[in-house]
Amino acid sequence: MAINRDQTTSGRPCRRPNLVFKKNNAKMTHLQTYERRPAAAASPSESANPPARRPAYVLPLVIGMVVLGIGSTRGYYTPGSDFGYYMGVVGGVMMLALLLYPLRKHVRFLQSAGSIRYWFRLHMMFGVVGPLLILYHSTFTIGSLNAGVAMACMLLVAGSGVLGRFIYRRIHHGLYGRRANLDELQSDLGIREGEVRSKFHFAPRIEAQLKAFGELAHERPPGVTSGAWRFLTLGFRARRVRSQCMRELKTILRKKAKERGWERDKLRRRLAAANQMLKTYLDTARNAAQFQAYERMFSLWHVLHVPFVFMLVISGVVHVIAVHMY
Repeated sequence: MAINRDQTTSGRPCRRPNLVFKKNNAKMTHLQTYERRPAAAASPSESANPPARRPAYVLPLVIGMVVLGIGSTRGYYTPGSDFGYYMGVVGGVMMLALLLYPLRKHVRFLQSAGSIRYWFRLHMMFGVVGPLLILYHSTFTIGSLNAGVAMACMLLVAGSGVLGRFIYRRIHHGLYGRRANLDELQSDLGIREGEVRSKFHFAPRIEAQLKAFGELAHERPPGVTSGAWRFLTLGFRARRVRSQCMRELKTILRKKAKERGWERDKLRRRLAAANQMLKTYLDTARNAAQFQAYERMFSLWHVLHVPFVFMLVISGVVHVIAVHMY
């Protein structure tokens, strides 16, 4: 045990464990240190953007949507009844209100009207609840051609919004966070790469596999086809590398455990620490390698999503006029 020079309030020196091991244990020092130390602190981007808390209205809203969905399939109302009609009106107004979010971002006098994250939250809520109310209004039946076109446009816009939300999460920090960038991810990868190499220096083959996978984040694919193939298969390759590394690591650590008389719980903790380190590193490398592809997909999504919205507005207006005229 080493004596810390800092004094406690009682005036006695406080003791802390010395993590320096004997020479014959040098190969395992880094993994033991990783096991003993507390979880790593969050990165600056994570600490600056803490995960958003789930709003209190989410659970009542989900319950209400489930109840309405059950009622729409049991014949408790029809699309032409008062209840069904006004449900469609509310859903249509919510779909129109989706246009307020892009207006908030681009119209100057609206840019001071509240935080953009709350507008985005409202945009997402209306983008889910509005289509559901329209579906419940229709009781999952299509009575005319104009209703079928409006329904198809609505589902197209809703599906496009879900896809955009998925891509958004890949290039932003958190639900309402700032935009990430490739340099930041690659810098984070470099930090983790150095850490992983220092921890697994006693297993050269594992180091070589992790280095080869990490290089994917820095190299550009030679063509569109190879880039698309790498993008689609990168998650599978990460799982395969992790599985291979863990298989070899189990063999090495079990041999060390037998030589040094480790208890089973100690071996389990070492394997769990190594597994978490591998997962963190491989996830970071995969995210950095896929980042540019997600950026291109997000730009293309913006180009396609806007025409879908206008198609929805036009088909919805035609449907409303047709219902009231005929």
